[in-house]
Amino acid sequence: METTVLVTGATGFIGRRLVSELTEAGTRVRAMTRRPDDYDGPGEPVKADVNEPDSLTAALEGVDVAVYLVHSLDHDDFEERDARAARSFGAAAARAGTRQIVYLGGLGDDGDLSPHLRSRREVESLLGEAGVPVTTLRAAIVVGHGGVSWELTRQLVKNLPAMVVPRWTATRTQPIAVDDVIRYLAGVIDNPDAIGKTFEIGGPEAMTYVDMLTVASELANGRSIPVVPVPVLTPRLSSYWLALVTDVDLTTGRNLIDSMTTEVVVQDRRILDVVPGEPLPYREAVRRALAERLADGKAV
Repeated sequence: METTVLVTGATGFIGRRLVSELTEAGTRVRAMTRRPDDYDGPGEPVKADVNEPDSLTAALEGVDVAVYLVHSLDHDDFEERDARAARSFGAAAARAGTRQIVYLGGLGDDGDLSPHLRSRREVESLLGEAGVPVTTLRAAIVVGHGGVSWELTRQLVKNLPAMVVPRWTATRTQPIAVDDVIRYLAGVIDNPDAIGKTFEIGGPEAMTYVDMLTVASELANGRSIPVVPVPVLTPRLSSYWLALVTDVDLTTGRNLIDSMTTEVVVQDRRILDVVPGEPLPYREAVRRALAERLADGKAV
């Protein structure tokens, strides 16, 4: 029997790529969006909003697997909003008889989480509260054209002749190419070896944010930019600094930076047993992000 997959956030950075990947593979996909009349991507558009529980019933009817790609980082009360939405979605999926929820969460140790990462971890449990098994992929920074975290990096190295960076940029993280995120998401959907399990995903390198900025500058500008760390730039001040030199929303930037003060690296590589294949190096992920931006008609 053909598997029907519902992808929430179908017009977003991850969602639109996943819908394309699944439909090209012959999977029946429902693309969940608040504005189906404006949807021009593949799959079957369906109108629903995770913040409107009554709208989820029709969207989830007959769905075998639901992919949950929703968050509210652009709101100050994102923790409460995301908790309510996850609980409602999990309950609606249970009523519909959905047999798996796939969720893209945040990488990090349970004992040392920022509010953003703590919220992502809470969503994992709330999605499964009504009984539907949840498969979680935990990732750090996703590198790809259109992603907020990558866009911060790209604009910083483009707009600043030299980089005065806060202390938290010495924190290690494990960036991952968006192509690998999509490959892993598609690989765990309706996969019996992944049902109800949590996996950490990342590229092959653990890097500091300074390292990431340096590589991005080399590839985007053909040169490295000077980097000068300063110890007094707090996460809150850093968010105002980002708002001055990038067009990323202030609230989103502040919530992301809160997470960047915490080291997030892959400790468990079990995902390679379920979805084989080595992930792309950071340098190649940056090259692809820049190339896609150029192909989209935008200057690097």
